[in-house]
Amino acid sequence: MDISAFGGIAISFPGVRESAGDGLAQWRFHGRLVARLLEDDHVVIRASFDHRDELLREFPATFSVPRRFEKHMMVVADLEHGDAEAIEHAVALAWQLQSEPG
Repeated sequence: MDISAFGGIAISFPGVRESAGDGLAQWRFHGRLVARLLEDDHVVIRASFDHRDELLREFPATFSVPRRFEKHMMVVADLEHGDAEAIEHAVALAWQLQSEPG
């Protein structure tokens, strides 16, 4: 999956808009971060700690959590080598997380 395909998936969710922050693409739901580009072939995706653990366990070749993100509700997805369906599922979970009231 390339960044263009990822962006198309992200903006397919109601209310998600693409913008750029610090020169990098990011996708937000009413100002709340859903995902952002980390580098050319990796994105950071919001994830509850439970969902993050599940994604890491089920798709270890697709998702990782670098030390700097350990305390944050985020998971890193490898767009080039990762499972495209798993990445799309992670974006759906991020959208659900960010679109919940409260």
